[in-house]
Order: sequence, then structure tokens, then C-alpha cells
Amino acid sequence: MSKCYISIGSNLGNRRNNITEALRRMKEKGLNILSVSRIIETEPYGYKNQNNFLNLACLIETDFSPLELLNVLLSIEREMSRVRIFKWGPRNIDLDIIFYENMVIDEKYLRIPHPDAHNRAFVLEPLSEISPGYIHPILKKTVRELLSELHKREINHKK
Repeated sequence: MSKCYISIGSNLGNRRNNITEALRRMKEKGLNILSVSRIIETEPYGYKNQNNFLNLACLIETDFSPLELLNVLLSIEREMSRVRIFKWGPRNIDLDIIFYENMVIDEKYLRIPHPDAHNRAFVLEPLSEISPGYIHPILKKTVRELLSELHKREINHKK
């Protein structure tokens, strides 16, 4: 069994129900959910002219390979009628693999660790709640350290 971290977000419809439904479907498809962070509300990332998101992170255990896991998560998004209109656009559900064990994968359709996770408070804050000491396999820093550095960059950017 492999341990993986998944980020879940929603900013359309009943956001909380969308997240709950995604977790239910993940269990239904055989993903063993070991830990779930609290839900946080965050401003949109990238494209700002949209509703705030609800986000959480979860630790799962699975027998699926990274590509199989990606396909399971994409199938849940499709079943929940996610529509991809444009990058960083509004969505009723978003399921992203952030880390899969300590693997580093850089393929056309799958990049692990998630290539922008260290720049996203909506990923790092929930992750730091459930696994602050997890070490990013490329950056060699803990989730807690990455979150602290992100906050410092944000403070300096606002000056």
C-alpha cells in the first residue's frame, strides 16, 4: 500500500457538499482515507475574479499506481460533472495528487510532487495540519517550512 496526499477544492455550488461527496466517492473507489484536515476557505489562485474556495487535504492509502490514482480522481471529477473551461477557473470539484510516497514523476499528464504546491497556501495549510513534517522529495523541506517560507514571501510581496 502506498501513502499519498490529495488536495480537494470547490468554489461552485454547495462547496462543502461537493467536498463531502468527493471523499465519499474516493472511499467507494477503494481509496483508504487515513486522515483529513479541517476545511479552510481561501481566495482563488491565479484567476481572481471568482468565488472563494473551500479546501482540505487528506492522506490516503492505495494499491493504485500513480497513473491509476490520477485516473480514479479524474473519473470522480467527471462523475461530479466538473467542467474545465480555462486554467485556474471556477470548479465544483478539484482533486489533485500532491505527493505520492516520495516519488518524483515528470510526465506529460502527471507531475508528482504537484509542481506548484509549494506556492499555494490552500494546499500547504491543510497539509501542515495533517502532516507538518512530511519532506518534499525535491525541495527537501518540510511542509511546515514550505508554508512558513510562503507566508514570508507573501508578507514581503505586500510591502
